[in-house]
Amino acid sequence: MKKKERYEQVIAYFTDAMPLADTELEYTNPYELLVAVILSAQCTDKRVNQITPYFFEHFPDADSLANATTEEVFDLIKSCSYPNNKTNHLLGMARVLVERFSGTVPDTREELQQLPGVGRKTANVILSVVFRQPAMAVDTHVFRVAARIGLSTGARNPYETEKQLTRYIPQDLIFKAHHWLILHGRYVCTARNPACNDCGINHLCKYFSKKKKPS
Repeated sequence: MKKKERYEQVIAYFTDAMPLADTELEYTNPYELLVAVILSAQCTDKRVNQITPYFFEHFPDADSLANATTEEVFDLIKSCSYPNNKTNHLLGMARVLVERFSGTVPDTREELQQLPGVGRKTANVILSVVFRQPAMAVDTHVFRVAARIGLSTGARNPYETEKQLTRYIPQDLIFKAHHWLILHGRYVCTARNPACNDCGINHLCKYFSKKKKPS
């Protein structure tokens, strides 16, 4: 099967099976999503969603967070992974957001990446989820699933995967495809013991095809 055909069939499947795919992080505005995405690094969305309601009660916007102390922020996020680093990132992000962008989350990758704790992946999440721009955030799920299915070939890092995905996925679907791949990786194509027999696209998947072959 040619790569273009594989993409077309995978997209057709997810368009039908997961038409309303979206982030599982809970938020009400761009600032809240930015905080949640920073907290979600190597941490589950479920845990982040337990932390953020109390966090936003104390720091409802960038201005309030920019004036917080390290101790105040750490105490609210200490149950997530790497709380020390994330405390520094959140405080730095808020202060730069206030100083350079008047507290408003910017809508370009270049500006977003000026914020502490915001790399290309986080910036792409904000661009795709908030602004519906054709940005593909490649986390561990997307990297794994794209390679297994055969949507990416020979990609050595997330950026190479991102370039392949954005080349073949229609621009108006990239923001949604990001969630298709994440959710598929989270619940079906898991890192260990993927549920291949229950997967709706196993007939398109290179990994499943190899798995079926006798050793």
